[in-house]
This record gives sequence, C-alpha cells and structure tokens, in this order.
Amino acid sequence: MAETAAALRTVAHNVRAARIRAGLTLGELSRRAQVSKGALVGLEKAQGNPNLATLVRLADTLGISVSALMQGSPEGRVRVVSAEAVAPLWTGERGSEARLMLTTSGPAPVEIWRWRLEPDEEYPSHPHQGGVVETVSVTSGRMTLVVDGTEHTVEAGQTATFDGDTPHTYRGSGTEACHLIMTVHLPPGPAPAN
Repeated sequence: MAETAAALRTVAHNVRAARIRAGLTLGELSRRAQVSKGALVGLEKAQGNPNLATLVRLADTLGISVSALMQGSPEGRVRVVSAEAVAPLWTGERGSEARLMLTTSGPAPVEIWRWRLEPDEEYPSHPHQGGVVETVSVTSGRMTLVVDGTEHTVEAGQTATFDGDTPHTYRGSGTEACHLIMTVHLPPGPAPAN
C-alpha cells in the first residue's frame, strides 16, 4: 500500500508540474484532456486511482509520455527494469495486462510496454496526439490489431506499425495468450527552457 501511495504522489507532482509548464489551468486541462475537473483536483492532491485511459489522455494533452507522469528522477546512465517490479497499468477481466516498462529520454521519447492478451480479450485505445507511432511485436501467440476499423492479424514473429492518431484496439486471438512488446514513439516535445 505504501508503494501505491508513493506512486500516486509522484503522478500528482508530475501532472501538476507539467500542467504549470504548459501554462494550463485545471479547467483548461480538464477540457482538453476530457477528464473531469474534480478528478484532476483529486489527482493533483494524490487522491483517487487514475486508470490507463485517463493517464494517456493527460499525457497526450500535456505533450509528454505516460511514464513521464509516473517516474521519479532518473537513477543513472543504465536502467534495468524487471517486469515483476512494474505494476500493470491495465488488467483485463480474463487476466490480460499491460505494463509500461520504461520510457527513453531525449527530445522524442519512446515508451516500451509489455502486454499479455488473453484470447478474445481486448483493449480499445482512443486516438493519441498527432505524430505518435506505435509498433507491436508479437513474441508468442496471435493478436488482432484493429486500426481505424480494419482488422489485421499479427502472429508470433511478426511486427506491425501504425500511426496512433486514429482509434485502435488490441485483441488476443487464437487459443493461447498473446505476448507482445509495444513501443510508442512520441513526437519531439518542446525544447527545454534555459
């Protein structure tokens, strides 16, 4: 429970700092991200339990990565992250899950995700900001990737990429769990102020 409270405090601090850097009021961020103002007030006070969709909408609106909302200060030049050390940001009713492993630094960061999709379980994602590109590499099993209403089968050993600024869904297909690595390539952010 202490780890959850600490993680929520980190998210609260990072959301508020990013909002202030962007020059947005709570009301304006609420409107742009389509998140209630009450939920934002609670989040900035480290209260509540934001879901993955809320974090994605906030990150997209603020022009930063989801993990930039969740991570504290960098710990050194090399980061090694174990999947067991990262709590899932989404879990499905049948046991599917998504874990944001890390985000690279730099002007155009890349998020690295580990997903497990159980057969017939899906995660629908809203469109991201323009310039976001997603890549999914299936390591075992099979998935159906739905992009803008068109279904694409992606099997073990295959990789697919697409522009993330359109509605998309990830669905487990076949008879066994699908394991995949997803990268989310974010567009370059604004240059840091000196």
